[in-house]
Amino acid sequence: MRTAGPVPEFGYPGRMNENLPPCPKCSSEYTYEMNALMVCPECGNEWVAAEGTADDAGFSGERVVKDAVGNVLSDGDTVTVVKALKVKGSTSGIKAGTKVRNIRLVDGVDGHDIDCKIDGFGPMQLKSSVVKKA
Repeated sequence: MRTAGPVPEFGYPGRMNENLPPCPKCSSEYTYEMNALMVCPECGNEWVAAEGTADDAGFSGERVVKDAVGNVLSDGDTVTVVKALKVKGSTSGIKAGTKVRNIRLVDGVDGHDIDCKIDGFGPMQLKSSVVKKA
C-alpha cells in the first residue's frame, strides 16, 4: 500500500483537535481546519479562523492584494482594466479602460485573485496585475 503522505486524523482533510472553536452556525464541536478556513462537517459552514485559534505563529490573518500600480485593493473597490484581455468563448474581449465595480478579493486559482461581474460578459475572475484602482 502506497500513501502520498501523512493521513489526517479521523479521515478529515484538515487537522482536528479539541482546541478549535465550535461552529458559529450550528455550534458543532467537530470542526476542523482546512488551509486558512475552519470547516464544520455537519452543516458545511466555512469561516475564517479568528487569530489565536490555530497555532500558526507566522500567519498575519490578512492578505494584501495590490493592483498593477501598487495600490492596495479591498472588497467593494472599483477598478479599471489596464490592458485588453481575451475571453474564452467570446469573439470580443475586454477592452482596456473597462470599469469594474464592486470587486471581491478571493484566493483564486492561478493568480486570479479578483472575483467580479463585468457588464456584457458576466461573472469572472481577474488577476490584480491587469487592473488599477479607479
